[in-house]
Amino acid sequence: MHRVYNSDMTHRKDIVLLFATRIIRLFCYGFLSVVLVLYLAETGLTEKQIGLLFTLTLAGDAGISLWLTTHADGFGRKRTLLIGALLMLGAGVIFILTNNVIVLMAAAIIGVISPSGNEIGPFLSVEQAGLSQLVSDGTRTKTFAWYNLVGSFSTASGALAGGWIAQILQSSGWTALDAYRVILMGYALGGLLLTILFLSVSSAIEIKKSTAEVTVKKLFGLHKSQKVVIKLSMLFALDAFAGGLIVQSMIAYWFHIKFGVDAGMLGSIFFFANVLAGISALLAVKIAEKIGLINTMVFTHIPSNILLMLVPLMPSLPLAIGILLLRFSISQMDVPTRQSYTMAVVAPDERSAAAGVTAIARSVGAAISPSLTGIFFSIPALFSAPFFLAGGLKIIYDLLLFREFRAVKPPEEKKQT
Repeated sequence: MHRVYNSDMTHRKDIVLLFATRIIRLFCYGFLSVVLVLYLAETGLTEKQIGLLFTLTLAGDAGISLWLTTHADGFGRKRTLLIGALLMLGAGVIFILTNNVIVLMAAAIIGVISPSGNEIGPFLSVEQAGLSQLVSDGTRTKTFAWYNLVGSFSTASGALAGGWIAQILQSSGWTALDAYRVILMGYALGGLLLTILFLSVSSAIEIKKSTAEVTVKKLFGLHKSQKVVIKLSMLFALDAFAGGLIVQSMIAYWFHIKFGVDAGMLGSIFFFANVLAGISALLAVKIAEKIGLINTMVFTHIPSNILLMLVPLMPSLPLAIGILLLRFSISQMDVPTRQSYTMAVVAPDERSAAAGVTAIARSVGAAISPSLTGIFFSIPALFSAPFFLAGGLKIIYDLLLFREFRAVKPPEEKKQT
């Protein structure tokens, strides 16, 4: 009894720690995302160079995170998380210290910088695997929903804080460049805090593998789930390619150029957008209980993408903001359901690898897109094209996902039938 109690206490402590690291990390991502493009533009980078920098950021993340996450179960999940935190800290410091394009690109490839306000690096994959091990099948989707909710609220708070701190500093006489640099300092500090917290995570998040399990693994740490994971990865890559066309930093820049919105207002817009996104993730739990994970992913995502394509068609700033917020109010219902589904349809000792491979597929898909958006933004006639292209491709992804996986049920849905 005493041993069971201690185990439960350890699990609760690890869950709290993983939620805390999610909160800090997403706050930092949101904190930076609103001003990142503005900062790079102030340092003298062109729109095409910024797009290329973001592409290299996501491509570098894909390569490094693929290696880290597919080796995490053997190398150690805690160690993997610590490496990610140090890469985040290092990238933030280098972005503060230099505006040399070559050095920035090197830091973007090796380090962890989020241009979108969304997850980047090995964190999400390893934390998902750890959480799936700490909770039951029946509470997995709910846990992921809360995990995404606190993340969205943190991104929202970070965007609000980052935008208004930059605005207030400029109003107080600071140059735009110096004001944005303060935001980067906060980002680097977040990497340091993550390092400290990950040191406190216990071995309960580590997978205990038998020798037999190790020897049967073939590709990227996967064995019997290879086909399912590869198929999911291809679809997730398409979705991420589309999403990469309209990352949060780029949307912020679009509003800045199209309507002249300043950093403070941008922070407020994305504060409310991310709050609504977080609430939508939580609402997804009840919907998934009624209609299933795949149906929830598809039937909430399609309307969201139609709204995305309507944003640039709005004739005024209030209408454009309204449609964007309406889109965010349903945009994240597919996220906890997607994460939960991926963890459910693979073996426990494949979870880090499965989460890693699908996450990297998303990173690879998203890596190409910002360069295209940079090109579109540099051509006045195509300035709003990323919204239409992103929405259309995402709808294609939804239809393909439904066709391929509607019959593949997770354990909790099999029990219901």
